Amino acid sequence: MIGVSRKQVKQAGSGALLPPAARFRVVQVTGRASKAALRALDHVILVTPTRVPASLWRDFPALKSLQPVLRRLGKAGPGRALRGALSQGPVVALGLLPAAPKASKAVLPASYRLLKFAADLAADALADEPRSVGILIHGLQPAEAERVTRALVLALGARAFQLPAFRKDSKAPALRSVHVLGQAHALDLDRTLIEMDGANLVRWLTALPANLLTAVAYRQLLASLATQHGWSFRWLDEAELARRKAGAFLAVSQGNATRDAAGIAHLRYEPRGRAGSGDAPDLALVGKGILFDTGGTNLKTSAHMLDMHMDMSGSAVALAVLRCLSDLEAPLTVDCWLAITENRTGPTAYRQRDVVTASNGVSIEIMHTDAEGRMVLADTLALAANAKPALMMDFATLTGTCVYALSERYSGVFTNREALNDLLVRTGRESGERVWPFPNDEDFDDDLKSKIADVAQCAVAGEADHILAARFLQRFVPAGVPWIHVDLAAVTRKDGLGQMPGGFTGFGVRYALALLLDQADELRRLAG
Repeated sequence: MIGVSRKQVKQAGSGALLPPAARFRVVQVTGRASKAALRALDHVILVTPTRVPASLWRDFPALKSLQPVLRRLGKAGPGRALRGALSQGPVVALGLLPAAPKASKAVLPASYRLLKFAADLAADALADEPRSVGILIHGLQPAEAERVTRALVLALGARAFQLPAFRKDSKAPALRSVHVLGQAHALDLDRTLIEMDGANLVRWLTALPANLLTAVAYRQLLASLATQHGWSFRWLDEAELARRKAGAFLAVSQGNATRDAAGIAHLRYEPRGRAGSGDAPDLALVGKGILFDTGGTNLKTSAHMLDMHMDMSGSAVALAVLRCLSDLEAPLTVDCWLAITENRTGPTAYRQRDVVTASNGVSIEIMHTDAEGRMVLADTLALAANAKPALMMDFATLTGTCVYALSERYSGVFTNREALNDLLVRTGRESGERVWPFPNDEDFDDDLKSKIADVAQCAVAGEADHILAARFLQRFVPAGVPWIHVDLAAVTRKDGLGQMPGGFTGFGVRYALALLLDQADELRRLAG
């Protein structure tokens, strides 16, 4: 995990645009951790219940010097952390686990609170740039200790990960190993580490400047990943999209200075035994990949344009979910469709009151050129739907109104299967990536009426734009295909989110995996 060098910047090849593969090692030491094992570490994270078990001092006599610190911590209250140190040993971050609300019978707090607790301990542990960190959970039932351990691994992985850095004094993170101590049995942490890498991939790609993550470079990156993971890959360039009459996408891409730089990427993962079967996909992932958004002819102000290199985050989420499912060898055939272009201004850019026709034959009257995300997604959804997937799920940093409605703590969800709403909310709570559904009633279409086309791109007033955008997109999804749209209001948050430090959050990866894997049976039943 190192910063991008100046030489890599000049090359801007596919390898330079991927995060380094190296990450910390996870070492598991079952049974009692000896005094020597503890002293060999640079830092230890110790978590106990609010009422510290007396067995802690018996099982780990090396920790007795921490008793005064834990007494002070008890007065500070659960969920707080303090520092101590072993004699001739490492610094220790001590945390008293915050209990679940009194109305709940659960011992552990809700996932989000647990992840936030883990983030605070990870921040303390990594403040001194240790090379090795131990995790010691004591006084909890095995399943509870496992949940806390997973949260801490996720938090350490998020905090230790270095985003692209171009300063002369950039240096690699110090953390080399995380040691899980004191468990009766080794934990299966494969999925946790894959989720961690997936979220960090989203953060990395979203952070890359637009002059490096160009459409050409993104295409090369996708081809490299496809070769590495054994996916099929094809690139639908502007000429191919014109043959498919994808006028909504091409309206946005026509403003680019370079022809055929933009396009729609299609990747497919097939599990063992189903490769080349030609079966309809179990899942189609769709992502908005606007590499920079000027607003087009309706130019954004400087403040609103400043971070528009992150408008491709939806494509990064879809790509990361595909990679995670592939690494986990999920028994699903997965299509991944990424709409990759820029929204530029200039003499060839599309204009208000233009009329274009999407690949499914729906004509669109352009009302505002800064509503480009729904335009590129319209054709991408329509093309993805041609394969008749059992489920479609798209991710997009689509609307500011969703942020205004929810803040950056939640993301919005919409679906053409109302029965899914409770499951979507519950999955967010259980994964720690919280979402909230919005209305999807037909009468919202009244605001999208056009006198000259089948539909207006958006309403001029911008009222409830996140809902109107979802209603617009639904026109490009056949009624027989269950569809979930995630408006990524939580793509970034200054103060951090859950286990993530401030900045890019990687939101959507853990949520999607929880929904697609942990809730698979209920998802299938409710989606019909």
